[in-house]
Amino acid sequence: MRHLSTLPLSAALLLAAGAALAEECPPAPEPVVTLDYGSRYAADDPSRSSIDQESNAAVSRALRPIDAFIRELVAQSNAVLAEANAGPEQADCVLSRIAAWAGADALSDLGSFTARLSVGARLSGIAESYRQVRPRATDLGAAAEIEDWLTRRSAEQIDFWEKEATSGARVGNLRAWAALAVLLTGEITGNDMQVGWASASALRILCTARPDGSLPQETKRGGYGLHYQFHAIAPLVTIAAHLDRLGQPITRGCDGALERVVGYALSDYAAEGALTEAYSGKRQSYFDGTETLQPHELAWVAAYRQLFPQTGLASPLGAEAPLNNSKLGGDQRLLWTDGS
Repeated sequence: MRHLSTLPLSAALLLAAGAALAEECPPAPEPVVTLDYGSRYAADDPSRSSIDQESNAAVSRALRPIDAFIRELVAQSNAVLAEANAGPEQADCVLSRIAAWAGADALSDLGSFTARLSVGARLSGIAESYRQVRPRATDLGAAAEIEDWLTRRSAEQIDFWEKEATSGARVGNLRAWAALAVLLTGEITGNDMQVGWASASALRILCTARPDGSLPQETKRGGYGLHYQFHAIAPLVTIAAHLDRLGQPITRGCDGALERVVGYALSDYAAEGALTEAYSGKRQSYFDGTETLQPHELAWVAAYRQLFPQTGLASPLGAEAPLNNSKLGGDQRLLWTDGS
């Protein structure tokens, strides 16, 4: 089972995106304005770890067109970054596709609590794609429309997380993904308030870590506890790396919680989930036949190595494993080894 997965970008997709951009600019798919779906989990399971198969399929159907568009966008923006001689028309193509969604006010009608919880990761992927190509773009009208749209969506996310989200969700992985989207928007637009909110959100989550680095909101998630620890780490590390570049480091916050949180996940994976099993009482999903750890779940390793170069941290899936995650902006080696 591939649970809540973000499919990794292949080298073939990156090359195809570059070729398409060089020849013509494909139109954006139909903008998704409305999202309205329930939880993936059984209503009678307070740990939110028992999958309701029918609801899970409905959520996946609703998100599929958005996630497919994000994969296309980051493949295109990565192709622009990877090509030193890429012209502005290639960057403007990416902008035109995002602007089509911005002009339609995409993702503005979030009809369910669950949709408002989970939209942050999608906004993150779009914002990062835009951030990558904006310096090479010339379409100022499209840029202004996109930035206004991202700012509105980010303001709505801040309002949701401060006023509507449950106390548990406010210190969980989905808050971290929302914080990454808000941070990227604030970084793009120069909105210090949004950058500050994102930084405070990341620290709020990190400060819940136990001395061993486990995140209580995630380890209580039954057999998916370790899965969600990794799911929280991806945006938290990426936020920290961006803030470090902005001269606002959080790596020492809460007694170096970020290093502890990462260390816990990797140690527990090596221990076949025994540490999280002790907290949750359930065999972990990576080791009970439910799923396997996927490369996209470890894409944050590239940003982490930039933050802590002395650690020599390697992916437990091997040095050659791809470090691609569309919601983090695609190829993380491309983003975190050249100062992009």
